[in-house]
Amino acid sequence: MNINTGNIKTIYTKELKSYFNSPIAYIVMIVFMVISGFLFSMSFFQINIASMREFFGSFFIQLVLFVVFIPAITMRSFSEEKKQGTLELLLTKPITDIELILGKYLSALTLVIITLSPTVLYFIVIKMLGPIPFWPFMTSLLGYILMSAFFLGIGVFVSSLTENQIISFIVSVLICLFFFLLGKLLVVFPVSVVSVFEYLTTDYHLTNISRGVIDSRVLIYYFSMIFFTLFLTKVSLESRKW
Repeated sequence: MNINTGNIKTIYTKELKSYFNSPIAYIVMIVFMVISGFLFSMSFFQINIASMREFFGSFFIQLVLFVVFIPAITMRSFSEEKKQGTLELLLTKPITDIELILGKYLSALTLVIITLSPTVLYFIVIKMLGPIPFWPFMTSLLGYILMSAFFLGIGVFVSSLTENQIISFIVSVLICLFFFLLGKLLVVFPVSVVSVFEYLTTDYHLTNISRGVIDSRVLIYYFSMIFFTLFLTKVSLESRKW
């Protein structure tokens, strides 16, 4: 299958501009900066230790980013195109489904990475106050980006199923919440299947990579999930031809 990178770049640029031409990007970035900045300050002064572990391990920050902000970013990806009737028009142009999906997906991922960029400033502040290892910070940030990439795939897929942005947001929140909380529910599963469900939990892989260990199983998990959600999105778009 031939993929035209020029088409992907065109869609990517268009979608990224659309985020910043609307309040979505600014609301997400400002709210996340305020919440993360407040929690970073609180955790830093409470434990009085030069560490980013408390910040990246914050359940509330993870909940806000992965379960609320990401569905809010992706809810309009395809839903808006469907509602306005521009999706069919767009796909009549010399552009494939996968090029359209990748362009929209990568623009959303870029917005998330920009939103996470203030964490570098937090690291610099702590670094100025005391010794702090660089590698665990980088792996924790990588873990956040990989988990965001997976949940973005979920959001883009759900958005391709409906023209209603509110429905897209709610369904995405529920699916993301399931994966986010699955690790907390392992106690209800039989011991014989705990290891299987543990591997499916995002929390398990995020915890491992945040410790500074980049296990091949972690990378396989995230990239497989990303591929699977984007594949489902492609199938969803192709269903219009059935």
